[in-house]
Amino acid sequence: MGKVKKKFSKEYKAKVSIEAIKGLKTVAEISSEYSVHATQVAKWKKELRTGLPEIFSNRNDSEGKSKDQLIDNLYRRIGQLEMDNDWLKKKLLF
Repeated sequence: MGKVKKKFSKEYKAKVSIEAIKGLKTVAEISSEYSVHATQVAKWKKELRTGLPEIFSNRNDSEGKSKDQLIDNLYRRIGQLEMDNDWLKKKLLF
């Protein structure tokens, strides 16, 4: 018989990998506690470590970009309204 591949939720993977990063228990202890192979625990731990910087940098970068984009759009709108206002003033005076 073939082995059945288990599917783990992202929350479960995060919980196990955080436990591994804490270092309070050995990988073998975590493996037996969560019924996950030790190799898998090590893999999730490595994925978490490599992914952490990206989690923080993307959030800050996207917030900064969206704020800059909003400011640019507002300045463009102000410029357009000023041009419209000037045009209307000229038309009303003649």
